[in-house]
Amino acid sequence: MLGYAILFFVIALVAAVFGFGGIAGAATGIAQILFVIFLVLFILSLIFGRRRKL
Repeated sequence: MLGYAILFFVIALVAAVFGFGGIAGAATGIAQILFVIFLVLFILSLIFGRRRKL
């Protein structure tokens, strides 16, 4: 999932360089949402992963 967030961020950067503002804004929004989902899942896996080892 982090890979998809990075991919959409790169797409946003390329679109911004070429002047496609709408595509850049959409790709940036998607990248932000995927990154937040990745962080939440990562934190949950750390919490529940430690609980199972006890």
